[in-house]
Amino acid sequence: MSRFYSYRNANLVPYTPGEQPKVLNVTKLNTNECPFPPSEKAWAFAREHIRPLNLYPEIQCIDVRRAIAELHDIEPDNIILGNGSDELLNFAFMTFCDDRRAVAYPNISYGFYPVYADLNHVPALEIPLREDFSIAPEDYFDLGRNIFIANPNAPTGMALSPDQVEEILTHNRDHVVVIDEAYVDFGGQTCIPLIKKYDNLLVIQTFSKSRSLAGGRLGFAAGDKALIADLNIIKYSTNPYNINSMTLAIGLGVLLDEETRIANCRTIMENRAYTAAELEKLGFTVLPSCANFIFAKTGAIDGKALYAKLKERGVLIRHFDKPEIWAWNRITIGTREQMDILLTNIREILEETP
Repeated sequence: MSRFYSYRNANLVPYTPGEQPKVLNVTKLNTNECPFPPSEKAWAFAREHIRPLNLYPEIQCIDVRRAIAELHDIEPDNIILGNGSDELLNFAFMTFCDDRRAVAYPNISYGFYPVYADLNHVPALEIPLREDFSIAPEDYFDLGRNIFIANPNAPTGMALSPDQVEEILTHNRDHVVVIDEAYVDFGGQTCIPLIKKYDNLLVIQTFSKSRSLAGGRLGFAAGDKALIADLNIIKYSTNPYNINSMTLAIGLGVLLDEETRIANCRTIMENRAYTAAELEKLGFTVLPSCANFIFAKTGAIDGKALYAKLKERGVLIRHFDKPEIWAWNRITIGTREQMDILLTNIREILEETP
């Protein structure tokens, strides 16, 4: 830290992303990426429709917003695009939260929530998960705070139903409720239809998971037009050209090929069920997941040791150092071949473990 670093962020602890190895000859199951690339149909569309790169991107991103709006039966003015959903989460903290409008979120959830709270100097309340790692809606009733919930939650993969989210909304009409749906396409139910009923709901989704664009950095938020207008004030005050032309082109191409997205999600869900069943045969406890990952533990070896032994063998999974989940690991669901590599190595490690 230099002597010029602002005192306001002196205690800021940055988010720790999953490992991104330079070599690709590893079985990478640690950052919840899609194992399948965008379809050739999407790439062909992108190549034909990309805006010349000597020009700035189309600032209103209207074609992509229209395509998203059509998918969800809402209006383009109900949509804002972000440089990944992370940017939109930060925009939400910047737009709706301050020292008088504090936040609440689960104590075990997406690691960026506490970072954005600290970065924006917003008082935060962490709500413990229940003993079974579920989120109880009643724990979020009438808190007098804005609320951020990942649904399905990460790293557990467990989800609330739209009816449960609506319970939270009805008990917080004077505060914004942000539902982070990064993993919703793998078995969850989107809350986007509820934006027509609740002007305090903001739903955020990403193209990084089910739409195979983790490297493209594209996300969107859906909400009441007034909420979106608020977010646009922050966008135009920070980085109005936040989505590059290449990402806009491939993003639209992906949206126009829903058939591939749906097929990929179906395959990942099948691989998830297969992997969970095989791990349970080996004595693992696996939480019910509506995401493209599973959360698992075994009494035979602690979570960090299993993570380390798999890493030595070229298989990456994700371990978190929080005491409440020390025994657990998050495992991204990849291709059937990748999952068999994982399972073979786990069996060998268990056989070698006293």
